Amino acid sequence: MIWLKAMAVRIKPHHFVDIVTALGVGQTHFAAHPYGHALHRVAEQVRTDPETVLELDLGSDDICEPCIHNIRGVCDDTIDTSFRPEAPPLKQEWNLLIDQRWCATLGLQQGDRLSVRAFCDRLKRLDGTVIESIYREIPPSMTAERTSNLRLGVKALLAEE
Repeated sequence: MIWLKAMAVRIKPHHFVDIVTALGVGQTHFAAHPYGHALHRVAEQVRTDPETVLELDLGSDDICEPCIHNIRGVCDDTIDTSFRPEAPPLKQEWNLLIDQRWCATLGLQQGDRLSVRAFCDRLKRLDGTVIESIYREIPPSMTAERTSNLRLGVKALLAEE
């Protein structure tokens, strides 16, 4: 008998959180983006199969790979710092900072593998103050909305009432 190693979706922690948060506001369709990244494909996989295996990647993940801003594994895009002036202006630096905070909070690290369901189980244990500390450069009012939508997304993915 031949056993095939399950293919994992390589994903940054904040990309997974963003997908779950979008599901929490009722988004069920993710359109292709002009940058060419693969958020729409990964989101559909996450949305439809809670047993999908995720492999945490703090670098260039499966969403980033086809993006026009992915230059040999490094994102050359910038972020809007108007509402987060203390954040680094390069998306690569901001993403790494946020992903490191997510990993520390959830007890995860680069290369860890877990299912969508297992990741959601970790997320549902968090309270708003923890999420506020992860996104501390962002105004608390925006973080509160993110926290609420993240909770709703976790419930939707886990089919909880």
